[in-house]
Amino acid sequence: MFARDIGIDLGTANVLIHVKGRGIVLNEPSVVAIDTTTGKPLAVGEEARKMVGRTPGNIVAIRPLKDGVIADFDITEVMLKYFINKINARGFLTKPRMLICCPANITSVEQKAIREAAEKSGGKKVYLEEEPKIAAIGAGMDIFQPSGNMVVDIGGGTTDVAVLSMGDIVTSASIKVAGDKFDHEILQYIKKKYKLLIGDRTAEDIKIQVATVFPGARNESLDIRGRDMVSGLPRTITIYSDEILEALKEPVSSIVQACRTVLENTPPELSADIIDRGIILTGGGALLHGIDQLLSEELKVPVIIAEDPMDCVAKGTGIMLEYIDNLPAKKRLS
Repeated sequence: MFARDIGIDLGTANVLIHVKGRGIVLNEPSVVAIDTTTGKPLAVGEEARKMVGRTPGNIVAIRPLKDGVIADFDITEVMLKYFINKINARGFLTKPRMLICCPANITSVEQKAIREAAEKSGGKKVYLEEEPKIAAIGAGMDIFQPSGNMVVDIGGGTTDVAVLSMGDIVTSASIKVAGDKFDHEILQYIKKKYKLLIGDRTAEDIKIQVATVFPGARNESLDIRGRDMVSGLPRTITIYSDEILEALKEPVSSIVQACRTVLENTPPELSADIIDRGIILTGGGALLHGIDQLLSEELKVPVIIAEDPMDCVAKGTGIMLEYIDNLPAKKRLS
């Protein structure tokens, strides 16, 4: 049995794995639960995510990736090894080749860390590709023609904005404002306004069920529970969409500004193509209510949310795996 080529979307929030010939076989949170007394991992992925904020003192749930890059090398290696064993992609005597996506503007040191973690977890040859490029391919854009395509990939840790033409990135920006930042801002807003402490998971629920970033686009409410900072006792409050609009104003304006900067640095011919084709939104952040309307209004360009935005990068790796032998030498980082 020969090892299969695999594509990995190594995200801050989730890891998706695409196996050549089998499609997306794994989609799990990037979380590892560790027993601090022994240093051993207790759970990985979905099982570990359920423990976040609900563990005794000796167990910590760690997210080893921060802002799209490796923050804890050893834990990342443990996590990757677990996922690769789980999908059974190794051959009897052979190791799989891996194509891994990373944010557009990461340093060579950060690239090296990703490569080494992948090799130690069982990769034979490791290829790195820029995330916005792969996301665009996964969203169905034909980036190999001499015409401009613009993609905004809003993930968990980073937002990557890129204009692509002839199969490569023409101008790009990568900012550390994305899904995690939205959760953090919601959490801080409720702490400040209501003197109520909530956890990350509650903040995420609010983001999904109530939040909007476009005025008047949504009018939902949600009862949430947390710990009162004054009395120390549990308390329930009701949160409304227009409050979250206020809470998310700052991080969302950073994304708008990044898009504006990329458009300002784009050659005029490609800008004309983008007006015709529009901007494609990918990544989990594309599901944030009203983000497409806001970007469209601010940038004066049509904005379209990709089909299955969370899967675009993993789908893109699957398409690129077909051409893995033709990847240029600079992409072969091992």
